[in-house]
Amino acid sequence: MPSSKPLMTQSSGPIPDSVESALRTLETESGGINALAAALRGPLGASFAQAVDLIRNAKGRVIVTGLGKSGHMGRKIAATLASTGTPAFFVHTAEAAHGDLGMITTDDVIMALSWSGEQPEMKTLVNYSARFAIPMIAVTSNAASSLGQAADVVIELPKAREACPHNLAPTTSTLMQAAIGDALAIALLEGRGFTALEFAHFHPGGKLGAMLKFVRDYMRTGAEIPVKPLGTKMSDAVMEMSAKGLGCVCIVNEANEALGIITDGDLRRHMRPDLLTASVDDIMTRQPKTVPPSMLATEMIEVLNTRKITTLVVTEADKVVGIVHLHDLLRAGVA
Repeated sequence: MPSSKPLMTQSSGPIPDSVESALRTLETESGGINALAAALRGPLGASFAQAVDLIRNAKGRVIVTGLGKSGHMGRKIAATLASTGTPAFFVHTAEAAHGDLGMITTDDVIMALSWSGEQPEMKTLVNYSARFAIPMIAVTSNAASSLGQAADVVIELPKAREACPHNLAPTTSTLMQAAIGDALAIALLEGRGFTALEFAHFHPGGKLGAMLKFVRDYMRTGAEIPVKPLGTKMSDAVMEMSAKGLGCVCIVNEANEALGIITDGDLRRHMRPDLLTASVDDIMTRQPKTVPPSMLATEMIEVLNTRKITTLVVTEADKVVGIVHLHDLLRAGVA
């Protein structure tokens, strides 16, 4: 029931009933997650570890199945497993009896989601699992159910109140299913040492794909690099900065090694009457931060943020091969 005394905020007065409802939902669902964490620290931990070992040692894939809301969570779990290096796909429990059993091989592991563990439609998959000795992991709230008794490993989720005021609509329960699926995926990922580079192979599209590309994919090269040799007059350096439009110029030696960088900020800090006749040697910031072309874009952004800079010089074998500006990353949707 709604509270008789509306909660107050510091700036906007009473919290609307809809927000109070949302807060109750989140508090109820967080209680389910806390109960799940507590169970993992106890008896559930052993079953969870068995499930991880069973999946890790399987020659085939993880076949995730479920019906209704459990089916929706199963699709999400299968997608998360597949994207983190554990081959998996979803088979709808009801469709299995109409030909989709042919997708499942004896090398696979079945992960069956059913909160009650008593869905009649699950019987076909249970029988198929037993007939061909395909290991089955049951994710249910009732280990004593038909599904739980038939499974090789049971991940028994703690019973928790649904956020629905009637304790009917699957809310807390589906969140717990999703959470245990995430926990399995990450445990498997960490166990096999799955790297960001491997992750990139499965995520070539969208912003995530852009962040998993490399510095070489975003750097400017050749004539686009603002560069001047040591000993250049500042007037020439400023013209180079203006022509290339990156707000900086890289200073190199005869071997094309980066010795320094001059940015718009350096011009402001060194503003004086004879600035344009001075040598770049006296104005440049020495030992500029450089990155290799093989660095991931995500790591490159971390460098920019940590050092509070907008430009990175790209070097390979100590030679300047490119330059990356924050604006290029913004246009590409990376930053």
